[in-house]
Amino acid sequence: MIETPYLLFLGDAPDQLAAKVAIGIRDWRPENAVGQIRLPGCGADLGLTDMTLAEAKEAGAKTLVIGVANRGGYISDAWKEVLIAALEMGYDLASGLHNLLRDEGDLVAAAQTHGGTLHDVRVPTVGYPIANGKKRSGKRCLAVGTDCSAGKMYTAMSMDAEMRKRGQKSTFRATGQTGILITGQGVPLDAVIADFMAGAVEYLTPENDEDHWDHIEGQGSLYHVSYSGVTMALIHGGQPDALILCHEPTRTHMRGLPEYSLPTLAQLRDAALPMARIANPACQVVGVSINTQHLSEDEARAYIAEVEAEIGIPATDPYRFGAGKLVDALAEL
Repeated sequence: MIETPYLLFLGDAPDQLAAKVAIGIRDWRPENAVGQIRLPGCGADLGLTDMTLAEAKEAGAKTLVIGVANRGGYISDAWKEVLIAALEMGYDLASGLHNLLRDEGDLVAAAQTHGGTLHDVRVPTVGYPIANGKKRSGKRCLAVGTDCSAGKMYTAMSMDAEMRKRGQKSTFRATGQTGILITGQGVPLDAVIADFMAGAVEYLTPENDEDHWDHIEGQGSLYHVSYSGVTMALIHGGQPDALILCHEPTRTHMRGLPEYSLPTLAQLRDAALPMARIANPACQVVGVSINTQHLSEDEARAYIAEVEAEIGIPATDPYRFGAGKLVDALAEL
């Protein structure tokens, strides 16, 4: 059990997108975020109060959460001074990086000396089965993106929140470190051995009532050469009844791959749907989620209208304008 509230550590994150773990916690569990702590040169800002370790401790913070998702998922040496000082002051540490806290000898030593706990949320805790592809009762919706970090988690969480608000049966299923830190449970899918990834998604989304929807947190992109494998595992293991296409329109290239341009929404639809119909022949693409955070409201609404006219299905920014249109589309299935 990770103790709350958190002090969110942004380290030397170069930009907002690199701090997506902390941003997710701020947006979905603001009551758990006491403040932020940044190193010199940090390019991210959550809009929370900048605090020292001592100030946050006085404000009640119990766990220092590494809120950065850097390429490769490593713990920077530049962070160590703050992390060790936090342990010395009685904090626990939590991280969703591939580079595990428990593998850092100096952090382990400090935790043992001062009684702190190291929480690595990107460590599978279950022996997941190999996928069998058998049809399960209940309904499932999966967000798939034109790129990484395009709004797939926010889409799933927004749709889940809207369904719960309406009194409908719904569960958000976390598959990455941010979702797990927000909800307290899930599968760290990209840390699961490849042969068992689809089986882990089957495990995460078991049989349920026929009118219950699982909203599965998407990962990666079929078009991202670094992370397409985890997307395929979600598509086949999730057996989605519905796909939501996710897109961030201001990107000029794939995240971390400047030589690769983004696919169009039509290209994503035409690639993802045949893959999904291998495991669920009834799957449909029902809506489009546009991440409009870098657009003005007028620009956002105009772009959404353009997408709806082009693709012919409901589109919205579910976090900014509400997920009603996307949830309404599920009722047609």
